[in-house]
Amino acid sequence: MKHCESIRWFENLTRADIGEVGGKNASLGEMIGALDGKGIRVPPGFATTASAYRRFLKQNRIDDIITRQLVQFSQGASTLSETGETIRRAILAGQWPEDSAAEIVASYRELQNRCASDQMSVAVRSSATAEDLPDASFAGQQETFLNITGEAALLDACRRCFASLYTNRAIAYREAKGFDHQAVALSVGVQMMIRSDLAGAGVMFSIDTETGFDKVVLINAAWGLGESVVQGSVEPDEYQIFKPLLGDHTLVPIIEKRLGSKQRKLVYADGDEATRTVITETPERTRFVLNEGEILQLARWAVIIENHYGCPMDMEWAKDGPGGALFIVQARPETVRGQDDVSAIHSVTLEGKGRALTEGAAIGSEAASGKVCIIHNASDIDRLVPGSVLVTGITDPDWVPVMKRAAAIVTDHGGRTSHAAIVSRELGLPAIVGCGDATQRLVDAQEVTVSCCEGDRGLVYEGFAEIRHERIDLASVPQTRTQVMLNLADPTAAYRWWKLPADGVGLTRMEFVISHLIKAHPMALLQPERVKDRGAREAIERLVMGHEGYTDFYVNSLARGLARIAALLHPKRTIIRFSDFKTNEYADLIGGQFFEPVEENPMLGFRGASRYISPLFRQAFALECQAIKRLRDDLGFDNAAVMIPFCRTIGEADLVLEEMARNGLERGQNNLEVLVMCEVPSNVVLAGQFASRFDGFSIGSNDLTQLVLGIDRDSELLADQFDARDPAVKWMIAHVIAEAHANGTAVGLCGQAPSDHPDFAEFLVECGIDSISVTPDSFIAVKEHVAGAERRDRPSRKTG
Repeated sequence: MKHCESIRWFENLTRADIGEVGGKNASLGEMIGALDGKGIRVPPGFATTASAYRRFLKQNRIDDIITRQLVQFSQGASTLSETGETIRRAILAGQWPEDSAAEIVASYRELQNRCASDQMSVAVRSSATAEDLPDASFAGQQETFLNITGEAALLDACRRCFASLYTNRAIAYREAKGFDHQAVALSVGVQMMIRSDLAGAGVMFSIDTETGFDKVVLINAAWGLGESVVQGSVEPDEYQIFKPLLGDHTLVPIIEKRLGSKQRKLVYADGDEATRTVITETPERTRFVLNEGEILQLARWAVIIENHYGCPMDMEWAKDGPGGALFIVQARPETVRGQDDVSAIHSVTLEGKGRALTEGAAIGSEAASGKVCIIHNASDIDRLVPGSVLVTGITDPDWVPVMKRAAAIVTDHGGRTSHAAIVSRELGLPAIVGCGDATQRLVDAQEVTVSCCEGDRGLVYEGFAEIRHERIDLASVPQTRTQVMLNLADPTAAYRWWKLPADGVGLTRMEFVISHLIKAHPMALLQPERVKDRGAREAIERLVMGHEGYTDFYVNSLARGLARIAALLHPKRTIIRFSDFKTNEYADLIGGQFFEPVEENPMLGFRGASRYISPLFRQAFALECQAIKRLRDDLGFDNAAVMIPFCRTIGEADLVLEEMARNGLERGQNNLEVLVMCEVPSNVVLAGQFASRFDGFSIGSNDLTQLVLGIDRDSELLADQFDARDPAVKWMIAHVIAEAHANGTAVGLCGQAPSDHPDFAEFLVECGIDSISVTPDSFIAVKEHVAGAERRDRPSRKTG
C-alpha cells in the first residue's frame, strides 16, 4: 500500500517519528525494524498520524471548543470534570474525513490479509506525541480498546482514542507536567491481537522499579489479557531475573518467583462488550503463569531492548494461547528510576512506629503519615482532604487528579507495574498496592504511617511515626585498605543499598530468610504428618502453592532469597551463614513446636554446628546444603561462600564438613569457600587447628564478648558491663587474628562495635584485620573510622 498522510505501517517507523505517531507507536516500529533479527516478536500493525488527528478536529471545528473550555478551566469558570466531558462529547460526535476513514479501513483489510484472517480482532491503542518520554511516561492517561472486530467498530474505537486525550486524568497529568494541551496530538495504533485471553500477559521492567537496581529484570504476569495487570485490578505473579548471568544458557538466574492471587482475568466477550472480567479458576490461581524457559526468554528480550534504546525500559508482553509464542506489545523508557542520581543515596527511616495494620507491595521508597480517607468510587474523590492517606479498592489511573493532594495511597488490589503505580513513582508519592484488606482493616480519620522504605513489602502502621530523611553523598566515601563489607539479612530490602561501594557481603543470616520468606519449620515440611495443628497444616499448604512439593518450596525459596542478596554486589563475595536459630526461635516457625525441645538456656544450647550433625536436624541441614548448591550451580552465584556458626570443637567441625560433603558441598570444589565463625573461646584457643580446616574466620563480637565475660548479651541488668572493648575480649580478638595470619587464613569481624566506637575500629586496623562487616546504615561511618585509623596506623602492629 502506498504511503499516505493518515496511515503509517509499523515497519516503516522509527523512534524518530514520535512527533508523527507518538511514543508508543514509534517504539513499536523501532523494535520491528531494528530487533526482529534478534528474535523479538512484535505483532504487526499500523498507526494513524498526528496529521489525521488534527484534520479530524479541524473538519468538526473542535479546536475552538477545546480552546474555549481550557480557558474557562484555567480561569476557574469550569471544573476539571466539566472541561473533560465537554471536549470528549464533541470529539465522539465528530465525523471522519472521508479519505482518512477510507485509509484506515483499507489498512485494516490489508492487515487482515497479512495475517490471513478476515475476522481478525485488533488492539486499538492511544499513542500521544508527548508520550513515553524519558521524563514523562503518560502511563494510563489515554485509552486502549481490545478485541475490536469489524470496520465500523475500528473507526469508533479510533474516535474514542482521540477523545481519551481529554480524560480528566490526562488533562490533570499534562497540567502537572507543564505540557501545552493543544500542542499534543494523538496517534492510534492498530495492532493484531495476541490471544493472551487464552494464556497470559503482563508488564516487564529492565530495572528494579523501587530502588533503581539495574542488574535485574522485573516481570509481572497474570492470566488473560494484560490490561488487568496494567490497570492494577489483579495481584499478579512476580519474577525477578539477574541480568549479568543471562548470557550463560546453562544457568537459570531467576532470583524471585512470587505467586500472585490472580483472582480474576480479562477475556474476550461476545455482543456489545469486547472484553469481560471473569473469576479465575482455582487451578490457575495456584500455579505460575510462566514457566522458567518463558521467564528467561522475556528477560533476555528485556536486555536486548534496553541495550538498543540505551536506557531502562518499561515493556508489556503477551503470550498467544493457541501457539504459545511470546510477543512484546509495547516498550517505553522507564521514567523514574532511570533518572536517579547514582552518586548519592536517599535513606528514609522510621522511629516510634506502631503496630502493623496491613501490608502490600511497596511503590517507591518513601514514607508518609496522615489520616485515612477511604474512597470507594471515583465519583467521591472530592471527599479527599489534602494530606490524607487515600485508601481505595483499586489503583486506577482515574485517581491521578487527586494523587497530588494525598500524602500516600493504599489499595486492596494491584501490582508494582500498574499504570497508577508508575504515576505514583513519578509524583514521588508512597503507595502500597495489593493489600487485599486495606479498606476493611483501616477506618476513616485513623492516624497511620505508610512505609515503603523497608523493602519491597510496604506496611501501614498505626499512629504517626517519626520519619527521618538522610542524603548520603557517595563521592565523599574514602578508600580503605581494610575491606568494609555489609551485614544483610532481608532479601526484600537488600536492593536499597546497591549504590554503596562495599567490598562484598560479609554476613548473610540464613535464618532471617527462612523466617521471613519460608516461615515454616523445615522439619514440618519434611515430616508434615507430625504437625498436629490444623491451622499450621493449612498455612503450610498455602505456602507451598505453585511449587512441586514441600521440600521443593523450601529449597527454591531459600536459594532465591539468598540469591537476591548475592546479586547485590556480584561478583564480589557474599558470605552466607548457615542457620543459627536457637530452639525457642525455631519453635516459633509454623509447625516448629512439634520438633523443638524446650531448653532452659537456648543461647548456649542446641544451636549452630551441633544441629547440623544431630539426628533431630540432619535432614533439615541437608535442605540448606541443597539450597546453597542450587544457588551456586543452577542460579550461577558462585560468588557465594558459606560459614559455620557456633562451632564448639574441632571434632564438631570435622563432622559438619563431612555432612556438607555428603550433600554436595565440598570445600574447594567449584571454588567453594567454607568459613567458620569465631565466637566461642575454643575457636581462639585452637585457632591454628580451626584455620587448617577453613578458609577464614569471621569474629562474632557479640557472642565472643558474651562467652569471654560470662554475660548474657540479652541481660538488661548487666548491659552496662557488656562491652567488646573489654581488655579480655580485645586480647582474644588480637590473638585469633595473629594465629590465623600465621596459618595463612584471613579474618573478618561482623558486629556493631566498629560503628559505635571509632577507637575499636582503630584497634582492629592495628591488629591487621582483613575485613569489617557492618549494617548498611553504619557503612559510611565505619568506612570513615577505618580510613582515619589507617592514616594513623603504626608500622608495627599488635599481634597479641
